[in-house]
Amino acid sequence: MEPSPAKGKPQGRLLVSTTLDAKDELEERLERCVGIVTSLTNGLSEREANDAITANVCKGPQQHEEVCLGLFALLLTEPPQAQRCYRDLTLVNRDGMNVVLIKINQILMEKFLKLQDVCRTQLVWLVRELVKSGVIGADGILMTLMKQIAGGDITNKNLWLAENVLDILVEQREWVLKSGMLIAMSVYTYLRLIVDHGTPALLVLRQKEVDFCIGLLREKFMECFIIGRDLVRLLQIVARIPEMELLWKDLLHNPQALSPQFTGLLQLLTARTSRKFLACRLTPDMETKLLFMTSRVRFGQQKRYQDWFQRQYLSTAESQSLRCDLIRYICGVVHPSNEVLSSDILPRWAIIGWLLTTCTSNVAASNAKLALFYDWLFFSPEKDSIMNIEPAILVMHHSMKPHPAITATLLDFMCRIIPHFFPPLEGQVRQGVFNSLTFIMEKRVLAHLAPLFDNPKLDRELRSMLRERFPEFCSSPSPPTEGRDEVKMEESVSLEMDNHVLLDKEDGCYDNTEAAFSDDEEEINNKGNKKREFRFHPIKEAIIEEPADITPYVDQLDDMMKEKVLQLQKGSDTETHCEVMQEIVDLILEEDFESEQMSTLASCLAELFKGHFRGDVLPDEITEESLEESVCKPVCLVFRNLCQMQEDNSGFSVLLEMLAELYQKQPKIGYHLLYYLKASKAAMGKMSLYESFAQATALGDLHTCLMMDMKACQEDDIRLLCYLTPSIYTEFPDETLRSAELLNMIVAVIDSTQLQELMCHVMIGNLVMFRKDSVLNILIQSLDWETFEQYSTWQLFLAHSIPLETIIPILQHLKYKEHPEALSCLLLQLRREKPSGEMVKMVLSRPCHPEDQFTTSILRHWAAKHDDVLGEHIKALLIKNNNLPRKRQSLRSSSSKLAQLTLEQILEHMDNLRLNLSNTKNSFFTQTPILQALQHVQASCDEAHKMRFSDLFSLAEEYEEPSSKPPKSRRKAPASSPRSRKGAATPISNEEESASSSASEEEDSKPKAPKRKRKGSSAVASDSD
Repeated sequence: MEPSPAKGKPQGRLLVSTTLDAKDELEERLERCVGIVTSLTNGLSEREANDAITANVCKGPQQHEEVCLGLFALLLTEPPQAQRCYRDLTLVNRDGMNVVLIKINQILMEKFLKLQDVCRTQLVWLVRELVKSGVIGADGILMTLMKQIAGGDITNKNLWLAENVLDILVEQREWVLKSGMLIAMSVYTYLRLIVDHGTPALLVLRQKEVDFCIGLLREKFMECFIIGRDLVRLLQIVARIPEMELLWKDLLHNPQALSPQFTGLLQLLTARTSRKFLACRLTPDMETKLLFMTSRVRFGQQKRYQDWFQRQYLSTAESQSLRCDLIRYICGVVHPSNEVLSSDILPRWAIIGWLLTTCTSNVAASNAKLALFYDWLFFSPEKDSIMNIEPAILVMHHSMKPHPAITATLLDFMCRIIPHFFPPLEGQVRQGVFNSLTFIMEKRVLAHLAPLFDNPKLDRELRSMLRERFPEFCSSPSPPTEGRDEVKMEESVSLEMDNHVLLDKEDGCYDNTEAAFSDDEEEINNKGNKKREFRFHPIKEAIIEEPADITPYVDQLDDMMKEKVLQLQKGSDTETHCEVMQEIVDLILEEDFESEQMSTLASCLAELFKGHFRGDVLPDEITEESLEESVCKPVCLVFRNLCQMQEDNSGFSVLLEMLAELYQKQPKIGYHLLYYLKASKAAMGKMSLYESFAQATALGDLHTCLMMDMKACQEDDIRLLCYLTPSIYTEFPDETLRSAELLNMIVAVIDSTQLQELMCHVMIGNLVMFRKDSVLNILIQSLDWETFEQYSTWQLFLAHSIPLETIIPILQHLKYKEHPEALSCLLLQLRREKPSGEMVKMVLSRPCHPEDQFTTSILRHWAAKHDDVLGEHIKALLIKNNNLPRKRQSLRSSSSKLAQLTLEQILEHMDNLRLNLSNTKNSFFTQTPILQALQHVQASCDEAHKMRFSDLFSLAEEYEEPSSKPPKSRRKAPASSPRSRKGAATPISNEEESASSSASEEEDSKPKAPKRKRKGSSAVASDSD
């Protein structure tokens, strides 16, 4: 229902909005400008109106801008006035339409999806008029408008936009030919869109696009040449279209027919595609979402963002083609900074892996793999960037353990593409792939490729092909392994290469593979054994020591510093290194030291000391002597000097700056500083120094810096991580005790011995890992962790003395199939506790399910050990929930995703407990509070509940309220009531029953009976009042 005008926000005429949306600033401003223009021209003739706005424009820049924007807004919202407004706009503007062009660009980039349909139509009309008028800057506007044509989208709005922009380009062809960039951009755009328009209903539009592209390619090929190698990729995909096939053959066999300057396909394939072209095939909204994921979303928390993106852009059959655009954009445009690369932000390879696993078409899967490896084929270290080829190798590397089928299909594709991409250029393609792999190792993206290429998880045939193609990167053939450990590669398939178009018909391995790289890392054929791998550890073991190369930096230092650095390079023993390093520190602290040299000096030191950051830091045997010896390294001299200074000393900030620069070059310096502050006697009580260091770094934040350093420590040295943990938690409680991220880093890698050591630290008092205000939130976050990680977390929690009631609300989050680890730990802990009201409430709040025995098992235990306490709590909950209106109960149970306690739930659990106790001697259901509560509920519940729980209610049928008349239906039953068997009768029958009873159970119940009766009577009496 539409809100009434009195209550609702009036709908703007420019943008679509809801009553919940805040008023858009741009729309408000344009409306104000429309008001100004209307007030100037209201009631005037055309000539008078023109004179009025002209006079107003002459008053100053502000009035000029207001009038231009007012006319622009009227043009968009009032189609009948569009011609007149555009005419007035051309007459009164004084800046070549610059104000209007800026606003059009802003709307296209930020508001286009929200534009009203009328305004969208008018905006395209205005762009057409600007092009007709030859306004300077109109080509840029047209390219921005083209960016809004989404790939993989054949909805009516998108088709309408594609056709109208194409009409502008065709109609104004002479104008288009004046701009080389517009020619290239429009050819790139429509070559890509042709793929989406292959259905019979769209053949007319596709033919127009084909004619347009062929015309420009044949007439202006060298202008199109600036696109680079991706022009070949797009032409490959559409080369089966007859007109395109002729062009494709000329491109391959008769390049001079296209342009005298064009020497052949190799010339085009060796030219890297500019980011502008790769970015132009993503709409601004897609681009914003992708950039957000690669810069703000943490690895492991990406699923909801990926799900949203898939629903929005990748859910249709036509959207298969969009994956190539996204992969090319991620490889060629999204190049994260070193800071992001070393953080826990979602890496590029994870997004690409997800995109690959969501391909449902074999052709789309082949094209997506080609898009991923495209820069490898003719890679040149001088021209191309390592960032373009890094995602492919990392997808294969990180998928080897959780999803070996993905690694297998990519490695197979990489091998087969070499001979089949274009046979005449097989040698160049082979060299390009070889260059890529060599450069990957040089830049230490992966230290060695043998663990990837010669991995026993791969099929023997694939490993053999890899050794044949890339013997330089493979180790010696490994011995045969059992067949069950191998992942069978897809059956060998034929590659159809007519016209040299890559058509890979292989069956994809994606259909049976989960699309969540970070969440599900189970071994194939070993699904019960979960374990998270943060690094492929064998790579770390095979690092080859290389001599330090400081040649690019040392000449930038002044003579004195250069001499010391060269001494440091030539020195062989640690003592000499330390002496020279102290001299370098002294030079830094001198007043005439130029701070511009700091970055260069840091680069030199990072290179010279790289050997110090390899291997284990912590001694095998921890003694005072061994700890002191471990911190006698040259880099530790900077730490020691800092510890000896006061924070207000000018040299203190200089050394911090030095460390911050060194941290950028060598991120391991952070956890080495933490180790020094804990291990060195000279740093006793100086752990707060780390906070000053964190604030001096580019991160500028203690929490972020600490998390990154602990992550780096976790990946390099697990023993050191455990050693540092007590100090980190003690010295930085505000950063650690609320951090599930840090706890997960620890429990993800420790073994059972290290877990036991940490528990001992907790019980001795050296370590506190949880506190009451944050423990519940951390335990809830841990529910998504691996099995051992969760058990370790619960063990560490139980080592603390935190009351169980603090975390009992977690029961509302636990599902019996998804969270067995937490449920089993809670069950064992609850059985040690005396039930409280909150505990019973939370236990009863669990939904009833035949397979979920949690509630029944703990209730049975409590019924045996604490029957009177449990009975009182259940009575209170039954009466309280029975007094709630039924409608309110149903609303409460459906309004939240968390489990909510309802009367029906309590009765279901009670009935399950009754059945469980039916063959035992337990007398829980003969207690006065339980019988009173059941009677109370039975008296007011509906017939459906009476029928459903008739056996439960029958237990209380013969029970009589001592303070009220018994109902007629019960007059002849007092002699055989359940309470007489238990001894829970009225006071006058107690003596008789005690005299006749000899069983010990009955004797134990005698003193309790009056007490229960009194409590029950008062409770029921007050309730009836």
